Amino acid sequence: MQREGWPELGSLVVCTVTQVVDFGAFVSMDEYSGKQGLIHISEVASGWIKYIRDHVREGQKIVCKVLNVDTSRHHIDLSLKDVNEHQRREKIQEWKADQKAWKWLEMAYKDRPEDVKRVADVLVAAYDSLYLAMEEAAIIGVDALKDVNLTEEDVKMLESLSRDNVKIPSVDISGYVDITSPAPDGVDVIRKALKQAKRSKDKDATLSITYVGAPRYRIHVTAPDYKHAESVLKKSAQAVVKYIEQHGGEGTFLREA
Repeated sequence: MQREGWPELGSLVVCTVTQVVDFGAFVSMDEYSGKQGLIHISEVASGWIKYIRDHVREGQKIVCKVLNVDTSRHHIDLSLKDVNEHQRREKIQEWKADQKAWKWLEMAYKDRPEDVKRVADVLVAAYDSLYLAMEEAAIIGVDALKDVNLTEEDVKMLESLSRDNVKIPSVDISGYVDITSPAPDGVDVIRKALKQAKRSKDKDATLSITYVGAPRYRIHVTAPDYKHAESVLKKSAQAVVKYIEQHGGEGTFLREA
């Protein structure tokens, strides 16, 4: 997929090296239709460069930072040295995800290439990422697309497409509750205390409890993000401890390291 217009200053862009010369490297910009850029040798790598081809070569896929855009001269200055390894990996991953989402659109709008581009342009304008837009649609549903300029047919198709193809991100965390009850029916009290963990319904999280060994039980939570998961885990553990203490027992919550 390729965007219209020009990249923003400071943004990271995926490029393919087309020509290496003594003073730098020329690249084509994979995300912007028909756009090319120049990496001056001073922006290829830190320090003195003896052989530029030790750092870049024709056909290489790289991630650069946009330093300057001169639309009147159709000229874009880029930096390779200002992009660290973490940024490079993250940008390449985002780019590949958008490429994947573009192929999904092509399959959905088979024989209608004009609609593929129309829908993609709208989603990128709203979310700055085609895959991110579909991820939101998979998580939230049609409400994620209600404020974008798409037809009802588009929205229904995108919701179905996203639900079938996007793997919704999630995190897994765990904690432990140590609970004891001196009551004659202590086993039953503990069982009821553990049930309290699941009393708080949360459609975006799943929770399971397993026995570790007296007096410890493990609470495992899966949720879309760490903040949400931590909240569910804490609330569930507190409910267990509160119940056991109200019925004469003792309880402690321990977060898994």
